[in-house]
Amino acid sequence: MTTIGSAKRKSRAIASLIGISVALGLSGCEETNTDTDFESIDTTVPVNDWQMVWNDEFDGDKIDSSKWFHEINCNGGGNEEQQCYTDSAENSFVADGILNIVALPAEDTTEKAYTSARLNTQNLGDWKYGRFEMRAKLPFGQGSHPAFWMLPTDNVYGGWPDSGEIDILEAVNLKTIDDEGVTESKVVGTLHYGEHDIWSGKEYSLPEGVNPADDFHTYAIEWQEGEMRWYVDGYLYQTQMASEVRYNSKEQAVGLAHRGWYSEYHDIISGELETHWDNSPFDQDFHLLLNLAVGGDWAENVNDGGVDAAAFANGQTFAIDYVRVYECVIDPDTGKGCETIRAGYKDEDTLVPGLAPIPSPPSTGIPVNLTIFEDAENPLWQMWDCCGGSEPVVVTDDDPAHGAVSEFIIGAEPTVMGYTTREGHGVEGSGPFDASPMIDTGSVKFDIKVVTAPADASSTWMFKIESGDGTTAAELPFTDSNEGVAPTVGEWQSYTFDLSVLANEGLDLSAIDVLMIFPAWGTGEGAVYLVDNVEISQEGAGSLPELVLFEDEANADWAPWDCCGGSTPTEEFDDDAHGLTVEFSIGATATVMGFKPEDGSEISFDASALLTDGVVQFDMNVVTAPNDASSTWMFKIESNGTTEAVEIPITDSDEGVAPATGVWQTYTFKLSDLQTAGLDISAIDVIMIFPAWDTGDGAVYRVDNAKIYSPSAANTPNTPTASGITLFEEAATTGWVIWDCCAGSTPTVETDDAEHGNTAEFVIGETATVMGITSREGHNAGGVPYDASALLSTGVVQFEMKVVTAPNDASAEWIFKIESGDATTEVELPVTDSLEGAAPIAGVWQTYTFSLQSLYDAGLDVSEIDVLMIFPAWGSGEGAVYRVDNVKIATP
Repeated sequence: MTTIGSAKRKSRAIASLIGISVALGLSGCEETNTDTDFESIDTTVPVNDWQMVWNDEFDGDKIDSSKWFHEINCNGGGNEEQQCYTDSAENSFVADGILNIVALPAEDTTEKAYTSARLNTQNLGDWKYGRFEMRAKLPFGQGSHPAFWMLPTDNVYGGWPDSGEIDILEAVNLKTIDDEGVTESKVVGTLHYGEHDIWSGKEYSLPEGVNPADDFHTYAIEWQEGEMRWYVDGYLYQTQMASEVRYNSKEQAVGLAHRGWYSEYHDIISGELETHWDNSPFDQDFHLLLNLAVGGDWAENVNDGGVDAAAFANGQTFAIDYVRVYECVIDPDTGKGCETIRAGYKDEDTLVPGLAPIPSPPSTGIPVNLTIFEDAENPLWQMWDCCGGSEPVVVTDDDPAHGAVSEFIIGAEPTVMGYTTREGHGVEGSGPFDASPMIDTGSVKFDIKVVTAPADASSTWMFKIESGDGTTAAELPFTDSNEGVAPTVGEWQSYTFDLSVLANEGLDLSAIDVLMIFPAWGTGEGAVYLVDNVEISQEGAGSLPELVLFEDEANADWAPWDCCGGSTPTEEFDDDAHGLTVEFSIGATATVMGFKPEDGSEISFDASALLTDGVVQFDMNVVTAPNDASSTWMFKIESNGTTEAVEIPITDSDEGVAPATGVWQTYTFKLSDLQTAGLDISAIDVIMIFPAWDTGDGAVYRVDNAKIYSPSAANTPNTPTASGITLFEEAATTGWVIWDCCAGSTPTVETDDAEHGNTAEFVIGETATVMGITSREGHNAGGVPYDASALLSTGVVQFEMKVVTAPNDASAEWIFKIESGDATTEVELPVTDSLEGAAPIAGVWQTYTFSLQSLYDAGLDVSEIDVLMIFPAWGSGEGAVYRVDNVKIATP
């Protein structure tokens, strides 16, 4: 039974419940498999280990007040329903072993048009987990709305709907006939959760057109820790589960292995609203309710509409034979072990995904430029007409500077147009874009030419951008762009919107999924316009951040600095290897020295993107040692205006050596170690190198090559960057080898046509095997996996393949498989599941593309990819000879 505000949503979407359950399905749920022996279970009755702990058979002559109490109110159920609930014997009574809840026309003097009853077990019968079952015959007619449902006994997570709602059975308007001649016969099971009444559920129709209003049927739910199952006459028609969070190799939450229910509630200490992907809110005691509502936001907005007074003239009856509650004696604390299940009860047609918000992968901090359209449609960002039913197309403009462009045409239907990567509109498996690392200097840019202006001359041209499936957005007129001008018909014009401005307008930059360019809603009819060069970008994106404090010259923003001694560090020439260096001299006044931005500048360095392998590193030459021979040389680093700091001896560096007078020595400190020691690496604002406080008198020392950076970015191809990695082009890249898993062959490099040159050739013999490219230790590779996290929202895995000789088995299916973390996660797909969708043709080079987002959604941890395989299905490849080239993980 829906409560405040929920029925209206249900009325709008009830017809598409089944479609929703399919469209929102996520892969990667292997953990949900069961080892139950289905043959041993009679799926029409509970298993023997369900023990009845509460029941009402309604065998007496009145309603048992030790089990039920009447709610008395005219609140309309929070859904604008048209009944007052009473305790009158006319509205609820027991007769002949049946509880009758009757909705009747009310007296003219009453507040509502009808009276009915709502029975409740709160504090008389309250349970966590179990099987809850009712046998009943349902009322019918336009406006009828019976329900068997549960609410939390104590609102542990806040008022409705924060603490949840379990609808075991609902139905509206049974036996009505709609405009299409279909008789209403569906029942519905639903969960409500989340601060803003998110709900998920499924409809069910009895076999052979049987109507629930014609006879008695059994309705039940089995509720255990983390899972619920709905039944009609013993048939399990719906399963819902708690959400399951996915973690990457760094133990960071990066998504959901299963998207189910969730909860939102305010932290009792901070007061912040938090999202919890666990068993809450369905991990507390709930109680039962039985009621018959009349009308309301749901019933009155579907089928024939409104309330049919004739259907209630003589009353409508919700007849209940019994209500029973069972406990699982195997494990009462979790309710597990007594499942009444069947094969496939977690398949796509039965497992209903919830609508939990998907945790975004943590930002890599690496700015990545995204090209949405330039001369061709980005396969991960499709052109899109929201609501007008048109299909935007790629056309060639007369201006050679633009060439292929997007064309949008608006007709009579109000609409917005643009580009999307959102589920249901873009390519399946594409995902949102994280622009947060570019907030300071990044922007959204596009070129537009209005070919034909809208018929409405007052129409305003708008730019809108959304993120998080529409949870945040920014909408601005073109005249609010950096250029500040309106479009001129027939001219190409460029528009720029700074990401910082969009963020200030409320846009969450971390999950951008729609970009729209359009005349204001309802004013665009007749408009024809072309769009090109659509991008979210910044200058210099595509590499890891780096802070150089001193290398031949000082960084103007990070001046050499004497904290307290009153001196001014100088620049001095040293040997040929170092050239110009910074020299620090300590006198009688105790001090520390190093590098820092000017006070009040608010300059700091965010090293978050460097956490994996970044370092603070410098070279130092002690020209004159301190007068105090026992002085210890120290390294200190601060962040957030000195609120957090780490101070350690220089001998705690990776090199572990003390300075020697007159000798240049390098010192390296891992950022990960500094973070573990308590440093916030996202706001570094002071770096110090000095003899311990008040022991430095007389010291003169020089520093060079002082920087915070990723050493591997310059030395290995497997560093996480925005540019991606090429695994094979003419030859395998350093650290990767072409590889035969199991047959003992050695793939070779062979010359193909002029376009491809050297290619990797694989030959499969009698022994079953798979082949591909690997960096995994033990296969003569470098043993360094590739972190593709920075490319998740923009990247693809792509390769070209030519089958020289097909397998002897003509039915062999060609497979693509990718693994990470030494096979701790993997995804295997036929090559026909690529964006191109084509099967290989012997003798023809073909390209295959898989979006990283789709592989991630299927369960791959993209942060440590170490094997990529292309092969005929296991055991079917004998005789195959094929070549592979241009294998890469990159932005298309």
